[in-house]
Amino acid sequence: MEYLNIPENDTGIKTQRYKTLLNLPIKLNEKQDYLITGVEYNRFDMGYSANLPFDKSELIRFHIIDLNVGLITKWNENWNLVTILTPRMASNFVSGSVTDDFFMNATATLWKERPDADKPYRIVLGLTYNSTTGLPVPLPLVNYYRKFHPNWSFTFGIPKSSLRYYITEKHSLEMALLLDGYFINLQNDILLEDGQVASKISLTSLLGTLVYQYNISKRMSLFAMVGRTVVQEGILRNDEQGKVYLLNDESNLYIRTGFKIGIF
Repeated sequence: MEYLNIPENDTGIKTQRYKTLLNLPIKLNEKQDYLITGVEYNRFDMGYSANLPFDKSELIRFHIIDLNVGLITKWNENWNLVTILTPRMASNFVSGSVTDDFFMNATATLWKERPDADKPYRIVLGLTYNSTTGLPVPLPLVNYYRKFHPNWSFTFGIPKSSLRYYITEKHSLEMALLLDGYFINLQNDILLEDGQVASKISLTSLLGTLVYQYNISKRMSLFAMVGRTVVQEGILRNDEQGKVYLLNDESNLYIRTGFKIGIF
């Protein structure tokens, strides 16, 4: 469970996000193969103090609903194969649901992990396809984690790279650079003054953050994150995903907090 607050900046736009995610691994056999089933829900509440040259009444609340169906299977002695299919509904849902609210994402990766090594590490290599990027091809996915000292670890990859310091077993601090954002359908097109039509809204952010995590137990933790956007673009887009109106490109404070339970 997670809460995000991006306060109002010079463009007069603020954002709040409420997120709930549940993934359940189901053991299939003694080979350690698992079926992964899950659901994720995000609600965005937007506020506008600036005057915009169009009606913003349908740009106040957005919803993203993901279903996750995946398989983790032993590829060989060292590697696991992870495949995930993620149907998505992303819309302002002003009148039920329509075909354009539906998106499809898919990921296939090889995953190797040695948590009991002298210097624990994890490697993830694969491809991911996201129908909201506008690129009709799978994109590379790389993630490398290593705990190189009893009190230090790093993660290098996309969407997050970080350096973490473990103060004690219960407390840690992390400096992170990460990507965040959304891509959502607008059920009713917005006609702009120049005659262009907006049918999608997107936000892309590159963030520098400081994260504090408190481990309640081995499986449960609380975290608080504060940072600032290095790059940010909030955009209204047309059906071809072209930019038709820039909503927000000003740096923002970024505050996020949440609660996690890890069962796998």
